[in-house]
Amino acid sequence: MVLHYEWGSTIEALSDEDLRTAVRSVFDQLGAKQNVLIVPPDFTRFNSKAGVLTQHAYEYYGEALKDVLPALGTHDPVSGHQRERMFGAVPESLFRVHDWRNDVVTIGHVPAEMVRAASDGKLDQPWPAQLNKLMVEGGHDLVLSIGQVVPHEVLGMANYNKNLFVGIGGAEAINLSHFIGAVYGMERMMGVADNPLRRVLNHASEKFLAGTYPLLYILTVIGPSLENPRELKTRGLFIGDDAECFFKAAALSIQVNFTLLEKPVKKVVAYLDEEEFLSTWLGNKAIYRTRMLIEDGGELLVLAPGVKKFGEDEAIDALIRKYGYRTTPELMSLLKANDELQHNLSAVAHLVHGSSEGRFTITYATNPDEGGLTQGEVEGVGYGWRDYREAIKLYDPHTMTQGVNVMRKEGGEGGGGEEEEVYFVQAPALGLWAAKTRFQRDLDGGGGGGKVGTGGGEGTAGLEGGKEEERIPATASTLSPVRERPTKRTKGGEGEEKEEEGGGGGRVGSSGTAV
Repeated sequence: MVLHYEWGSTIEALSDEDLRTAVRSVFDQLGAKQNVLIVPPDFTRFNSKAGVLTQHAYEYYGEALKDVLPALGTHDPVSGHQRERMFGAVPESLFRVHDWRNDVVTIGHVPAEMVRAASDGKLDQPWPAQLNKLMVEGGHDLVLSIGQVVPHEVLGMANYNKNLFVGIGGAEAINLSHFIGAVYGMERMMGVADNPLRRVLNHASEKFLAGTYPLLYILTVIGPSLENPRELKTRGLFIGDDAECFFKAAALSIQVNFTLLEKPVKKVVAYLDEEEFLSTWLGNKAIYRTRMLIEDGGELLVLAPGVKKFGEDEAIDALIRKYGYRTTPELMSLLKANDELQHNLSAVAHLVHGSSEGRFTITYATNPDEGGLTQGEVEGVGYGWRDYREAIKLYDPHTMTQGVNVMRKEGGEGGGGEEEEVYFVQAPALGLWAAKTRFQRDLDGGGGGGKVGTGGGEGTAGLEGGKEEERIPATASTLSPVRERPTKRTKGGEGEEKEEEGGGGGRVGSSGTAV
């Protein structure tokens, strides 16, 4: 098992050319390949740099790249526009569509006792490790699994083997894994890399992938620019064939992507990009990633100009419309009484995750005139509704700043009227926000089934008291020795891209050449 490459920083960034240099240095070490498969995320992870990395791999391997299989999970196929925007010049003829209900092979089972532990005893059955049959039967001599590590509601931290077992997995595996995560508890899970459900997938990797499939994971960490939070930077790149690269990426991600406030806030406004988020199945990340930030009796307003449906899958969409987002006790009662829910556990998990459990209100601002969900549809599943065009008159996502904003309270006119304080989240899918009073585990790695970020290393969380904001700083126990950043750039000299300002601190385990 090899960690081929590692570089990460909380203040410096890799350019796209740095990424090219890094992956080519690793590919050089691997030797010639004749039948390469790439498994990148779909357009819902556009900001992951997976599209750029896929283009670099295509440039390197050329005709040896035979298949690109986006890890759709339950999502819609990548459209022509999305493919061109994310993957550039990679030929359309290389792209395959994953069918999560029909196009899979079961390669083994994780023992029931591991599932029982992961679900706190609520489930007692084996978990099937499933993959798209193209990966199982395609005879590839290299499989590149590419994606971004970031806090996640189902697996604690996204990507690594989730990209395979969920991204190109089957209905049985997806249903069960999502439900395990839901019954274990989303707020216990998010931000924890080493958790019981991840151990189920890691067991499957060790037993059924290692030594059988020529896998290489290429994992990124993406975070906001220090100068302009609306601009994203590549903060880390980790390339390896086992869990080590994932845990290193997770350690960096929790420093870059996790914001902890001293106290909860009364109102959060979250924005969903209209090209990326077309359903509440995807858009409810606005709920998952901010729920631990909102005070009891508070409000979450989701600005969702592109949301036109509930589920990505037609059957799941119908179930969401029928049962709605309810509290966990209500949904567990419905589950016992309805076979259609018992056969669609991922839908049940989604409904659980999408509920505030009655603790705060959730309002979706959609645009029906542009094909968005209507007031009746949104209210029919249990959320409040506002007209997007009216909402942005008060809460303009293009002028609000990330974090605390002081706005004129609704109803105020002219120079009078009261002010309200809202917390704005520009891109909820790219992070995790929490208040110290609601965070369900010790910052040094106590409860919740694993340590924050890595499950093995410790970190001291940055607090946002009042208006201040810090990220979790690097600590020696989680990070590798400092090495140099990639040295090869095509422009070089005066044309070289400048690093961000911020001094020499903050680099967190870097490698400019393949390890």
